Amino acid sequence: MNTAAPRRTAQPEDWREGGFGLYIHWPFCQSKCPYCDFNSHVSAQIDQQAWARAYLSEIDRIAQQTGTRLLNTVFFGGGTPSLMDPELVATLLERIRQHWTCANDFEVTLEANPGSVEAGRFRGFADAGVNRLSMGVQALNDTDLKRLGRLHSAADARRAFDIARAAFSRVSFDLIYARQHQTADHWAQELHSALDMAVDHLSLYQLTIEPGTAFGARHAQGGLKGLPDDDISADMYLMTQDICAAKDMPAYEISNHARPGAQSRHNLIYWRYGDYAGIGPGAHGRLTLGNTRYATQTPLAPQLWLDQVAQHGHGETARAPIPLPEQALEYLMMCLRLREGVDLARYTRLNGAALPEQALKELRDQGLIQWDETRLAATDAGRPLLNAILRALIV
Repeated sequence: MNTAAPRRTAQPEDWREGGFGLYIHWPFCQSKCPYCDFNSHVSAQIDQQAWARAYLSEIDRIAQQTGTRLLNTVFFGGGTPSLMDPELVATLLERIRQHWTCANDFEVTLEANPGSVEAGRFRGFADAGVNRLSMGVQALNDTDLKRLGRLHSAADARRAFDIARAAFSRVSFDLIYARQHQTADHWAQELHSALDMAVDHLSLYQLTIEPGTAFGARHAQGGLKGLPDDDISADMYLMTQDICAAKDMPAYEISNHARPGAQSRHNLIYWRYGDYAGIGPGAHGRLTLGNTRYATQTPLAPQLWLDQVAQHGHGETARAPIPLPEQALEYLMMCLRLREGVDLARYTRLNGAALPEQALKELRDQGLIQWDETRLAATDAGRPLLNAILRALIV
């Protein structure tokens, strides 16, 4: 008979360090962007009532397990959630408020494209309870927008942004840099224009060529010309940090910049390793229930997810318990992305052992980290080298 103590898979209250949020995935887009590897699909007809039934069923199910918690955030991601009917968003948020007590600074974000159809719905989303909009602008000139497969023009983006500012107090937008034929000077000019537009938050991503995308296939065949080399891309990253910091929009995470107090509260739940429920096809989650923290995932195919919710009463595949050392690694990987860095006592509680002191000293001597008795954070020089830092720390 095995009398060994069961392996613990949770520090029961650890999730409170990061908070609790809901992620709701809308998987549909008007078209598939060639660089995108997200779970998004193009469909001529969408039965929004069927999606409402499935989402509400999942909200009810998750609430039965977590309804005593304070809910900090809701994030409608995609896909293109601005293609949802505002009435659907209102219905979901009404049900959510029935189940959970919401934080005083409750944040409800919806991702949007700046097309005329989506922009026409912005006021409806605000009336439904959305209080933060995240727009996928991606570029501020028409040539690059066409290369990126975007359906909107730069003028469309600016018009949509003005509409969004009138409807929401918090508006963010995304840009992609290190694009084809883009020079550092061109990016600097575009970034200054973006900062002149920005309300309180910018997400600035370096173009990456992902396997399984149209860009990935084209690049493999030698057809994606004019991409900046690694040195130029690195210069663009460093330039981005300097320009944004000078405009009071410093990076609080590798790719995200905000004015003080305007950080994405939902994304901070991820990066601070809180709990979040993932609802919808392809949505992932981390949930602490009882003495176990689980990784959750869902089927990728939209119809498969709908059918599973209807037939089996849930939209998840099997939940997987996460051992504490693996939680410690996930926490380290996520929190090192943040300028605020890692709480070393929390890492030690999860891992059962502290990080290796010799490796920390060497990384500090190399100028890649800041480290004291309580916190570990990457420096400006170390932030682009997080993979190397992690390899040195995880032995």
